This record gives sequence, structure tokens and C-alpha cells, in this order.
Amino acid sequence: VGRVLGYPYGLVDKLAKLIPFELGITLTGALEQEEQLKKRYDEEEEVKTLFDLALSLEGITRNAGKHAGGVVISPSALTDFTPLYCEEGASGTVTQFDKNDVEAVGLVKFDFLGLRTLTIIDWALKTINSQKAEKGEELLDITQIPLDDQHTFALLKECATTAVFQLESRGMKDLIKRLQPDCFEEIIALVALFRPGPLQSGMVDDFINRKHGRAKVEYPHPDLEPVLSPTYGVILYQEQVMQIAQVLAKFSLGAADLLRRAMGKKNPAEMAKQRVIFTEGAVKNSVKEETATYIFDLMEKFAGYGFNKSHSAAYALVSYQTAWLKAHYPAQFMAAVLSADMDNTDKVVMLVDECHRMKINVLPPDVNHCKYEFTVSDDDSIIYGLGAIKGVGAAAIESIVESRGKDGAYKSLFDFCQRIDLRKANRRVLDTLVRAGALDQLGAGRSTLMATLTKAIKLAEQTQKNNDMGQTDLFGNMVKEEGTPGHSDEYYITQAEWDDEVRLTGEKETLGLYLTGHPIDRYESELKQFISSRLNKLQPGRDQNVTIAGLVVDIRTRNSRKGDRMAFIVLDDRTSRFELAVFPEVYSHYGELIIKDQLIVVSGSISVDDYSGGFKMSAEKIYNIAQAREMYAKRIEVEFDASKQRDDFLPMLKKTLDPFREGICPVNINYQNENARARLVLGANWRVTPTDEFIQRIKALSGESDVRIVY
Repeated sequence: VGRVLGYPYGLVDKLAKLIPFELGITLTGALEQEEQLKKRYDEEEEVKTLFDLALSLEGITRNAGKHAGGVVISPSALTDFTPLYCEEGASGTVTQFDKNDVEAVGLVKFDFLGLRTLTIIDWALKTINSQKAEKGEELLDITQIPLDDQHTFALLKECATTAVFQLESRGMKDLIKRLQPDCFEEIIALVALFRPGPLQSGMVDDFINRKHGRAKVEYPHPDLEPVLSPTYGVILYQEQVMQIAQVLAKFSLGAADLLRRAMGKKNPAEMAKQRVIFTEGAVKNSVKEETATYIFDLMEKFAGYGFNKSHSAAYALVSYQTAWLKAHYPAQFMAAVLSADMDNTDKVVMLVDECHRMKINVLPPDVNHCKYEFTVSDDDSIIYGLGAIKGVGAAAIESIVESRGKDGAYKSLFDFCQRIDLRKANRRVLDTLVRAGALDQLGAGRSTLMATLTKAIKLAEQTQKNNDMGQTDLFGNMVKEEGTPGHSDEYYITQAEWDDEVRLTGEKETLGLYLTGHPIDRYESELKQFISSRLNKLQPGRDQNVTIAGLVVDIRTRNSRKGDRMAFIVLDDRTSRFELAVFPEVYSHYGELIIKDQLIVVSGSISVDDYSGGFKMSAEKIYNIAQAREMYAKRIEVEFDASKQRDDFLPMLKKTLDPFREGICPVNINYQNENARARLVLGANWRVTPTDEFIQRIKALSGESDVRIVY
């Protein structure tokens, strides 16, 4: 609706992000839950107009849907069974009946699932085998890998399953931590167990306790041990229901499948009929009637949770293959995963973090080495994919890679602009490439490259125009000469290099993450004076209080059981990421400080999570950096050497201090001249609020090394 109305993308995007991330959330529900959204709706006319229009459209059927992989087969013409229609712009025909009606009229329906993970495996194998072919080594066949590889199971037991098919969610990692799978059969079980039914019924706890010997493995009948031993006596799969009917009641395969269907649909009349057939068959097979009744009740109970084992096994095999690749060829596997998710910036950020955790070096984008997708260098570093840079389209990247392949590496910004197609890679694209660091190897810093862009583009356009007219370019020699060592600086518009904050902001906006540094680096010497430890070194005891610091990289707000607002936030301090809870009382007091990409300092209690085995922390106090300085700093000291400082230093110092007065942090001046040295303690009315802006101003006046925060 915002796009149709022509509203700015930034406005609509901010509103969309205020809608709680909940399954089935409605716009009305969002207004009720999110105070900030309701406030903007009440106070901003354009937001109200946008929302009212969206509300009137919500829930209306927009178009006919088609199953992504559903195919029907009929014994004669399809029109004997179902009306058809042709999709607009497509060559295929689609049934007008939905999936239930299609089956009801007797057609056979198959679901062909396209798995992105199969593409990831294929891409990883192509990279691995390309490297193996160059070395003359035997190529890898993923279908021949051993299913009992200890490195793979070690990876699983460590819950290092990010990017591993079906096993990467937080809940699944918790389940893996508890189960500690050590054979392929248990990976099949993981896929079947991680569903609402088994999790809520207690089946998962029973399965885990039996595996680890905390509960006795029992079988309802001795003849069922071969059927149930792989699942420690728990009826987990639909196939086990069928096998029990075969073993105890001598059902045929067809009859056993009818029983499975009846249990799945929970039809009371059909279930009563099947109970009689099962009991009579079991009694004929020398099973006591009460035992047969008990086993049927057991099957009926678990049939609601039973999962198709063949489905689970097929998924488990793909899960195992991805885990095996991650364990043995980590760079090649992660490059393939990153390439598959390069359109999803949030996912790329998470996967790059995982690469850092795995000690895989991720190289910044570089127009002289990168391709569209993520690739792997000879030393098993991952080279950033140009396709993952926001705002750089496939056509522009194709032009860059094609010209490099034909005429070699780009020698300078001028050479680059002359050789690429500027109709595909326009000024906005080049601007983005500079900020992303993709042109860093062209002989100048990012600020200089940015300042020279207009000149380089004009020169390239003029050269192209002259070439089109058949004229010799007056500047042709200059540009060619410019690309050689020792001449490049002459033609660049040299600028002072961007400071860390500007450089890193550019990376965050174009890549979604910080690659060449981290905003927390500039505070590192300060933070270590008062935080308990970096996030990767946290070692909690029972209800231990700690102080930590980090950039807020993720915020999830929700209502508590009492209906009060609370949050879960993820902090990043470059060494690691850590999630902590901000309960309602704390959130109501400090919520305004929790802003994405802002540095905060958090004090709270940290303890071992008995459920997951990891750490958990709840915030008690939250500060921004200025408040943390006020809280922990003893004073700010400024060195004043009368023989070196300018004559107007003291009036300028007063002017610098003035906007930040009425704080609580004392300021001392360490004065010295050629005859004496003294410490001047400024009065209480000159105490300051030590914001970043204040620290920058006082350092600009006195000098970087002449200002010190004493903790």
C-alpha cells in the first residue's frame, strides 16, 4: 500500500518493522500490542491513512494460489475429474479443485519438493571437486561418505549446526544438546521428534531419558523389541505402527496401512472397527487380549504424533551430508550457503558471524577478485560475493566480471570506469562499491575514491563518446599512464581518509555488517576498565552479577504473561554475540536506551541455563556510553602545557565545556609550564556529561593524547 501511495521506503520500512514478528499477527493486533505503532497511528496523518487503507485490504483473497510442487495424475483425461485453468503467462494447466477435492475425486497427487539445500550441496561439491581436480586428487562423491563419521557427530554434539539443514534452529540446538546423537538413526529421530506433538506430549523427554539410561527401556511385548529398539521402546514412526500390526496381529501391508490412515484421521467408527480386527488377530497369534488392548491404546496415543520415517530419513540424510561438509570442507560449504542466501542481508550477517566463529577468514569485496557469488580462495578464505552488496545489480556485476576476465585486473578508478558499462553500473552503484570497500585495491582510500568518482565517470563518458565518434581521445595516454605505479596519485582528488565511524557506517549500510573493524574498537581501552569480561570469555557461576557491553544487533519485544512489555536483545562486542532478557520492570525504565546499532553497557545476573546447558542473563541496569562514563569514571584529566598550547586555550576550553555542564563527572586540568606543575580541580558547576561528542571536542582542542578518562 505504501508503494502504491508513493510513500518513502524508509517510512514504510520503519512501520513494517514495528509489527511484532508473530505467526498470524493482524494489523489490528499490531496496533494493540505495539505502543510506538499506535502512537504514530494516532499522531501522524499519513501513517493513519496508510494503515486504514491497509486494514480495508487485509484478509481479502488477492489471487488464486498454486502448490509449488503438487502434480496430479489421472487414468484418463484430467477434465474427466476436475475443471482446469491456465495460469496467466504460463504454459502449464492447473486444477481448479484444491488438494482435498482433488483427492476426493480419485486423483493421485504427488508433492515434488524442491530443496534449496540440494543446490547448496551441489555448489559446495563443484568448488571442492574443482580444487581436487587441480591437485590431481580423487573427486568427492557425497553419496559415498561414511554415515558414522566421528568429526560430523562431534560437530553435532557441540550444537555447531548453524547452516546445517533442519538442525539449525535454536529449539533444535537445545534438543541436540540434550540428546547428544551419536549414530545416523538418532538424526532420523531428531527430525521426527522436533515437532509440537512430541515436544508437548513428553515423548521427547522419555526418549532422551531412555537413551541416557535415566529411564528404563521397556517393550509392551517381547516380540516388539526388533521394531522398537532403534527408538528405545518409544513408538515414534508411522511405520512402527504398521510393523506392530504385522508382527502381533499378522496384518498384511495393505491392512497395516489402512490402520495407519485410520489412526491419523482419528475417525471413531473406523478406529472401533480396527480395534476389533487388531485384537482378534493378536489373540489368534497367542497374545493376551488385555495386552493386545493395551498395545492398541498405546499405538492410538502415539499415532497422533507419529511421523513418516521415510520422510524423516530422507531429510536426515541431507542434514547429515551438510553437517559432514561443514565438518570437513567448512570454507567451501559456508561459501555455498552464503551464496544461496545472498539476497537476505540478515541471513548473510548471521552466516558471516558463523564463519568468524569457525575461524574462517572472510575477505572484503574486491572488484579484482570477487564474482557474483561467494567463492573460496586458495588458502580457504571466503571471498565476499559482489551480489551480496545492497543496491548492486546482476547486470552491473556481470559487466565488472566480464571486463576483468577479458582484459585483466583493474589498475585504477579511471581504468575501472573506462572498462565497465556505466549504463549498467551507474553513479549510485559506484558510490555503493566505494562505501562497501570493493574498490579499495585501486590505489586510493575510500574518501579519495569518492571525491574522484565524478571526475573518473566524466572522463570515461568522454572517452566513450569520442570512441563512438571515431576520434582519438586526447586523454587516452594520460589514463593509461595513470594506471601504472607511481603516477596514480597525480590524478586523484586526494582527501583525508574517513574516520572509523564513517568507514564502518558505510560498510554496515551496504553490506549489512562490519567487515574491516567494529564500532566497539574505539571504546575498547575504556570498556576494559569496568566491564567484567568480553562476551566470549563469560564464565557464569550461580546467580553471578556481571557487567558487559556490546552493540545492540537484534531486539525482540513481546508481552509478558501479565501483558507487560519486555524484550530479548542480542549484544555483539566483536568477540561473540550474546542474548539477554530485559524483563518488564527493567524495560519500562531503560527501554528508550535499547536502540539497534547503539553501544550499551548492561549490568545483571548471569547463570547456567539448566535446560540448554548454555548461559542466560537478565538485565538489571542499562546505560549508554555517556551514562556508563558518569557511573564508572572518577574524572576526566586534560593536560595543559603552557609552552605548547595556543594563547586562547583557556577561553576555548571554557567554550568546549559549557554545553556539557550540569553533569556529574569531574574535570581536572594538569597544568605545567617551564617552572612548575599543578593539578587544577574545576568546581562542581563545571562537572560534565561525558558524551562521545564532548570527548571528541575536548580531544580536538587539546590533542588526542592529552585527554584521559580515569576509571
